[in-house]
Amino acid sequence: MNYQSLSIGAPNPVMTTGKQKLALAFAGLGVVVLLIVWFARNAFAPLPVLLTSLGLMAAGTMLFVREEYLTRPAGIKNNGVWFRSLSARGVWGWLAAVVLTGFYTALYFGPESWFAGLTALFSPLSRLVSGQAADKWFVYGALYTFSVLAMGLKFGYKYRHNRYQVIRTISVCFFQFGFAFLIPGFMKMMNQPEYYFTYFWPLKDWYGTPSAVQYFGGYAIGPYLIAFGALMTFVATPVLTWFFGKRWYCSWVCGCGGLAETAGDPFRHLSDKSLRAWQIERWMIHSVLLAVVLMTALLWVNSAYRGAVLGAFSQAFATGYGYVVGMAFSGVVGVGFYPLMGSRVWCRFGCPQAAILGILQKKKSKFRITVNGGQCISCGNCSTYCEMGIDVRHYAQRGQDVVRASCVGCGICAAVCPRGVLRLEGAADDAGERGVVR
Repeated sequence: MNYQSLSIGAPNPVMTTGKQKLALAFAGLGVVVLLIVWFARNAFAPLPVLLTSLGLMAAGTMLFVREEYLTRPAGIKNNGVWFRSLSARGVWGWLAAVVLTGFYTALYFGPESWFAGLTALFSPLSRLVSGQAADKWFVYGALYTFSVLAMGLKFGYKYRHNRYQVIRTISVCFFQFGFAFLIPGFMKMMNQPEYYFTYFWPLKDWYGTPSAVQYFGGYAIGPYLIAFGALMTFVATPVLTWFFGKRWYCSWVCGCGGLAETAGDPFRHLSDKSLRAWQIERWMIHSVLLAVVLMTALLWVNSAYRGAVLGAFSQAFATGYGYVVGMAFSGVVGVGFYPLMGSRVWCRFGCPQAAILGILQKKKSKFRITVNGGQCISCGNCSTYCEMGIDVRHYAQRGQDVVRASCVGCGICAAVCPRGVLRLEGAADDAGERGVVR
């Protein structure tokens, strides 16, 4: 890699090689093809154009990965994250935030007709997966899954020396591709309800409402889906969190976390570690949890009394929650603000599932990050790269185990520690997990 001098006259190192610029050009051209089809609102030769677009983006990612990681020895490379405009809130970072925010705003609040070109482009893939023409949500799901897989490849090679990181990256890619993309599509093809097995109440708030029970009850498989959701919410969640902490879901299964861990990895250092941010986080995330519990209770009360007690209030409350939290917060802000506030904005400040898991983790879980404080050199790597905004160094300097409700157990703090001070520990310690996450 070529660097300019770090003298006063040329303080900024050149962090991108010629091959990497070519790789970015390939990926950018693939995005441009999608934008042209979108704005033209017409997809000519959908299958070749779709394959060309996705192929260019995949080729660009693979070429970038090879140049960035495979030409050098294994080991975490975070070179230049505070010099690159994209990952340091520079011009490219703000532009990426505007584009992502604009796309999510159009997706959630725009009519289906706005996506006419893209839905036609993705229809061949949609017919293969679900037997139906694509709509805007299939386009979104396909691009979301492609992003997790492509950036998961990058993440996997970056952390290829760390077995824990490789395994959990494979896990989030597997669940996103299989359980959040293929299986819901196949269920539609078989004339069954579209069901996402990786989401359940309270994160998927609709699954806990009377209308969901009524809807699924109209299918032969419906009672099993309802039972599965209830089992995951009230049995599996507390049991798995007891043994493994919230990482079993937030870092291994959840699609929101999957995108944050893969596509959001270049922005993890942007999360605010201040005490003020932590205070805001606790108020906001528990307020959202309270809101979804209240909304669900109101809907059931309204259903029990056939609307005679609460009238339209409960439904209006549910609609407002859906717009403000379910769309504007989790979608538009949750992903659009990656380049500005880090990759876990939704997970930190809004996700009701994370709130419940965090309470269980802090109060009733064997999981914790243990600290060998005598070895800490206060380098700050652990705090810098904590995507959840935890000042891990504060604990490491004092030799205190990190038991925080917000910790998702990603293990990056342990991976970037040059002294092996931090370890993720839990029920599986005796099976050798300590050595996995160092």
